[in-house]
Amino acid sequence: MKVRPVDVRDAEQWCRLREQLWPDIEADFAAEISQYFSGSPLHLTTVLVLERSNGQLGGMIELNIRAYAEGSTHNRVPYVEGWYIDSDMRGQGYGRMLMAAAEEWARQQGFTELASDAEVTNHHSIQAHKTMGFRETGRIVCLLKPL
Repeated sequence: MKVRPVDVRDAEQWCRLREQLWPDIEADFAAEISQYFSGSPLHLTTVLVLERSNGQLGGMIELNIRAYAEGSTHNRVPYVEGWYIDSDMRGQGYGRMLMAAAEEWARQQGFTELASDAEVTNHHSIQAHKTMGFRETGRIVCLLKPL
């Protein structure tokens, strides 16, 4: 297993990973991926993938630099936008490998923090983050009213 930057040849597999992570989101993941590779991503700075020994992808971590993150006093903060490991690979340290690579990427960019989030009801993700040294900085309920 190795962690490496996503490549255009990974587009279909990356799309599959995103669909697994966000099954309830109605988004055009293929279009977003195409936009990423064209050099004009909407909200991603870099994407790292976990490559299985057979060349297939088994996980990913999507990173961005945000202007704000809860609990940070910095105006530029590296942010985990998405983090996913295929179910057959969970509990074997591969999520930790991806997160360690994300941390190293952030350090190389000169950052001293890495932010992330999880749905309030996603107890597994919250615990995984805490296990890797993240601390909870708050909980919010986001609301939207159509006008």
